[in-house]
Amino acid sequence: MTDPKVDEFISKQEPNEQEFVSYLRNSVLKIDPEIQEQIKWNSPSFFYAGEMKAFDSKEYKRDLLVLNLHHGKFLLVFPTGAKIEDSILKGKNYPDGRKIVTIENLEGLKKIEPSLKAGILDWIKQIEK
Repeated sequence: MTDPKVDEFISKQEPNEQEFVSYLRNSVLKIDPEIQEQIKWNSPSFFYAGEMKAFDSKEYKRDLLVLNLHHGKFLLVFPTGAKIEDSILKGKNYPDGRKIVTIENLEGLKKIEPSLKAGILDWIKQIEK
């Protein structure tokens, strides 16, 4: 199910950004039926809505991916994604637990799409029940 606030966000972007966000949105939402979207931190974000082990809400374990439009580049921010193996999804891991993957354009997103899917599925396995 799509969120009207994400639709609104997309409608306010430049055409190349609209295309990128729409493609990312469709790709991520197809990965698992328990993935939902919202606007969080002023950006489209995706979270896991399924059953999970108990955790401290400040750990952001439900948050899978936040898109950040940054100086003409697209940053895929995985709030706790440093636990995703780099062999699955390459990116820069930060001490606070984030993994950030920088993408230049839609073609770059299409190239990493299989890794993106594998990385999100890996993270879901780590947080489920």
